[in-house]
Amino acid sequence: MTTESNSPLMNKDEHGYAHSELTQVIIGTFYEVYNELGFGFVESVYETALSIALRAKGLKVERQCPVPVWFRGEQIGSFFADLIVNGSVILELNAARALEPSHIAQLLNYLRATTIEVGLVLNFGPRASVRRLLFTNDRKKNQCSSVLISG
Repeated sequence: MTTESNSPLMNKDEHGYAHSELTQVIIGTFYEVYNELGFGFVESVYETALSIALRAKGLKVERQCPVPVWFRGEQIGSFFADLIVNGSVILELNAARALEPSHIAQLLNYLRATTIEVGLVLNFGPRASVRRLLFTNDRKKNQCSSVLISG
């Protein structure tokens, strides 16, 4: 989860962090939205505001993207990623008092179910917080199906 991929297609910085420039813009924008709105709104309000702010920076933002869940070669359901930015980073938004292991697990499941490798959990709680996760494609080879989300 914390090991970066050696894929030549991955946008890495000098430390080897995948999509580092994009995640820096996203995190900076998250704090802009947090500073402007503060704590206390429902998650959907933050999702809309963050979408507007990211698009204003020229980024492609997809909201509530369906991600299928597979079991033994059959699709058994779907869940919805809050935001996907530039087809490269999944954002899981929360408005909780603190991040919990279930928030991290939810994003990890999104990363497992897609070909997207980088995700951010952004918490608009009383104290803003960010968690970056990575699940590389080489670790997904045992999956029955992988999905590329594109728009």
